[in-house]
Amino acid sequence: MHTFPAQPVSPRQTLDLLWARVRQRGDLPGFSKVINAILGAMRGEDDREFNMTKTVLSDPALTQKVLRLANSPMYSVFGRGINTVSKAVIVLGTEAIGHLALGLKLLDGLSDASSDSINARSEMERALLAAHIARQVASIANMRDTEEAVVCSMLHTLGRMMISFYLADYWAQVLTRCAEADLDEDAAAREVLGLGLDEFSRLIAQHWGLPASLVDSLQHVVPKKVYEPLSHADWLATVSTMSSRCADVLHHGNAGISAVVGDYAEMLGLDVSQVLSAVDSAQMTARADEVRVRPTKTSEAMKKTPPEPGKPVNSAQILTDGVVDIRSASPSMSFAQLMTMALETTYQGLGLSRAMIFLHNQKEAKYSARMGIGDGVQELVPRLVFGDVYQPDVFHAALANGKMIFVENAHEQTFMDKLPRWWRESLLNARGFVLLPLIVNCQPAGFIYGDWDQSLPTTKIEPTEIVLLAELRDLVATAMEL
Repeated sequence: MHTFPAQPVSPRQTLDLLWARVRQRGDLPGFSKVINAILGAMRGEDDREFNMTKTVLSDPALTQKVLRLANSPMYSVFGRGINTVSKAVIVLGTEAIGHLALGLKLLDGLSDASSDSINARSEMERALLAAHIARQVASIANMRDTEEAVVCSMLHTLGRMMISFYLADYWAQVLTRCAEADLDEDAAAREVLGLGLDEFSRLIAQHWGLPASLVDSLQHVVPKKVYEPLSHADWLATVSTMSSRCADVLHHGNAGISAVVGDYAEMLGLDVSQVLSAVDSAQMTARADEVRVRPTKTSEAMKKTPPEPGKPVNSAQILTDGVVDIRSASPSMSFAQLMTMALETTYQGLGLSRAMIFLHNQKEAKYSARMGIGDGVQELVPRLVFGDVYQPDVFHAALANGKMIFVENAHEQTFMDKLPRWWRESLLNARGFVLLPLIVNCQPAGFIYGDWDQSLPTTKIEPTEIVLLAELRDLVATAMEL
């Protein structure tokens, strides 16, 4: 005799219970903020690459996962050695990184809710395997927007994941109904929760404001004979269904994989042998892939002890990797793309609170901030403007002699009168800052600025790091000459 909680009597009650459980687990506001920022960067028309880089960098865990995935066997066609998010965005594209970040952030959110269960680990691994399969299949089909197929497949079982993680007591009832009444999971979910798994997936995706193409793909496609090529939306739903079914079969062994592929290959416009080969390749890359969602006690403990704030211990290595990215930049790369890489490298390498690039406008006789990364920068940038007529302050002095300036404590009484009014009015919460003048044809063309706010520990810059920052500065200045 099984004892279960009282059943929700309607789809609305089921969804209300779901969101109540989500709120109980915490972190939904932060989770939603990043999701919305990713979607905003994907939809934007101006500075999409820079906005996507900023969005990913705002989440340190997501930054590391995107970089590991960009360097994984899944993306071996692009080569390895992608050290910065900005380079990943340039090489893979804004849409690709947006879809990857979206999928990884959603899986992270679900992983956080999973309470270290074996079921959660199983769902995560199947979702990632489905993503690998979709990427291989989309590649052999020469499909545009491959990463769209990847994230659609990764989240194809979103409804099942949400129910099994947040409504585990009801999911147990669904599984019992499957066994007792010989029902499939979808039919049992309708009995227990009032709606099927696909409906659940789409309602959740709509609640989060996910792209319409992703929402539409969240349906189980029944194999059928087709007489003309599928539309883009139908292709996404079909490849997502097949990839998820293949991942389920492979999770329990290989028996039946040929039958699943045989059901969908013709619908996708591919030969069975092609798709089976793609599935084999996906398994190999998945095994070699370091990006795995394994919510273990060890990883949970690591989440509870975030890295020390401020300048990272491997600062020199981060700066070195970033300089390598900039030095090896394609000749076709725009100056804005190069600036983004330099800004990210400085920001990450020195553990800054904010990093900005100021450029000189000779016609208007002023310096103004053009782009920035970090806390509150978006609101600050339009206000950071000052004239180019020499003033006896630290900024004009640095620009005049072309030397890097590092200020450990900007609030020392003897130093405050060397700081300009515009800095004191907008950036006074900084404890210290670093300034890298950009000199082009013996004239100041702008500077890279970064600071540490007063919540961070006192920082020092080591001689090795000074050399690397100088090289970074020179690479940017050389690009400005071209």
